[in-house]
Amino acid sequence: MNAKPVSPQSVKLSEVLARHEDKILAQWMQEMSGSVRRSDLIKDADLRAQCSQVLRLMKQATESAGANFQSPAFDRMREMLDEISRSRGQQGFKPAETATFLFSLKPPLFTQIQAEHNGDTDTTIAELWSATELLDAMGLYTMEAVQKLREDTIRRQQEELLELSTPVVKLWDGILALPIIGTLDSARTQVVMESLLQAIVQSNSRVAIIDITGVPTVDTIVAQHLLKTVTAARLMGADCIISGVRPQIAQTIVHLGINLLDVTTKATLAAAFAVALQRLGITFTREAHNNGVQRN
Repeated sequence: MNAKPVSPQSVKLSEVLARHEDKILAQWMQEMSGSVRRSDLIKDADLRAQCSQVLRLMKQATESAGANFQSPAFDRMREMLDEISRSRGQQGFKPAETATFLFSLKPPLFTQIQAEHNGDTDTTIAELWSATELLDAMGLYTMEAVQKLREDTIRRQQEELLELSTPVVKLWDGILALPIIGTLDSARTQVVMESLLQAIVQSNSRVAIIDITGVPTVDTIVAQHLLKTVTAARLMGADCIISGVRPQIAQTIVHLGINLLDVTTKATLAAAFAVALQRLGITFTREAHNNGVQRN
């Protein structure tokens, strides 16, 4: 009669971890070397503390959930792996090095599993397989955690760059200028609109100049974004002037049939500024000088 294989779900990894935690910890520390240990980035005392906590949380989770890493019993383990991924990323570890840190637990853990079930081949194979799946899942989780941290950092930096790339400049009391450089998409339009409206409220400005000299092309979508910004500014009580309308952009706007008839447009920022001054009732007269003597 053939022996019935032991199911991985019934394997008690927690017992192996509980009985041999000290041995596993000592062998794990010896197993790590070079790029895995990275003594130049983390102190041995801190590394030992991380290893000890990993083993303790593994033992607690496997007592009720076995090797099912997706179980709620592993919530605290996942929280710790998130913290390890974050701290090691800040310390300068590569994602692969963080995952290898967990994979290096396999040899000492496998050694104790084999010693615990010496001669019981079926149970040994089942426990080794179960431990392999668990450690692989933990290593993969750290890789995903590092990737998510990087994506969050990149997204935050992009948002900061968007804010920095849309400065609102006060040209005169009551006159603001918003130079736009680069492509105007939906996300950037929202930043542009918020920056402009906030500046209008703070400065109580009556005229806002949106300069698109630095916008490479204007299509239907870009024009719609501009019109939304103009409409929002008008609702706040500020009149808008669009400057930087080059001949190529003017031809594109006409070709696309975009209606900008109710929006004042100028070729240059200087021309738009002159119009803005007129709308505020401000006029200047040119004085001619010759050798410091004013001409009447």
